[in-house]
Parts: sequence; C-alpha cells; structure tokens
Amino acid sequence: MAVKITCIKKDGGFHENPYTAITDLGWINETTGKTGLSTRLQIYDYLKDGGEAYVTDYVGNKAKLVTAETARGTKYVKTLPDKTTTDNLLSLKEC
Repeated sequence: MAVKITCIKKDGGFHENPYTAITDLGWINETTGKTGLSTRLQIYDYLKDGGEAYVTDYVGNKAKLVTAETARGTKYVKTLPDKTTTDNLLSLKEC
C-alpha cells in the first residue's frame, strides 16, 4: 500500500537538518480514501516495514520517500531527487 504525503508539521527551534524539524506528516491512501496524520517516526517505521510513500509536485511528478538517519542517530524521512529543483517534502503546506 502506498500513501501520498499531503502536508507536514514542523516544530520550532533551530535544526541543523530541516528534515528532522518535521514532527508529523499528513497522508492519504488514494486507493481507499483513508487519511491520517502520523509522526515522523511512524512514517519512518512504515517505510522500514516495506510501506511506500510519495510526494507529488504541482504537475503530478512523484518523488519517493525514503528513510535516513543523522550522524547522531535521529531517524527521519526525505524524498529522493526527481525532475524538480525544489524539495518536494519540505515544500508541502503545513497540516
């Protein structure tokens, strides 16, 4: 099952890595219509367990979400590069 990430929530404060500022991600399963809001770690675990998630840009190109970890061990998700020069995940609206 793949979900489309529709929005993000960020916490305040300074973050060396902008992805780790994301606290929650909103999503929709376009097959079932189910929507939800999950923490960054819940999405990380979902991807690690074989789930798929993506972000679309304004023209419909899909960018796949993958897991990553900082040098200090903070788990987060990010998009793989696609045809756009902007970051698809960080460009999403606030939930």
